[in-house]
Amino acid sequence: MANPKRKHSKARTRKRRSQYYGSLDKPETMECPNCGNMKLRHRACPSCGHYRGRQVIEAEESL
Repeated sequence: MANPKRKHSKARTRKRRSQYYGSLDKPETMECPNCGNMKLRHRACPSCGHYRGRQVIEAEESL
């Protein structure tokens, strides 16, 4: 298997990574049908604990 002759510089590595990390989108959010707060799709609501119309986790305590 081929091995690199020289180490890639930090600038070269960071240039390549900037193209990928700059193109990532923010995760999709939606309004919780139970409480109305924004939550990540396909996950239980952190504020009320509901997912697909039923209680699946304990709700977080509000301060």
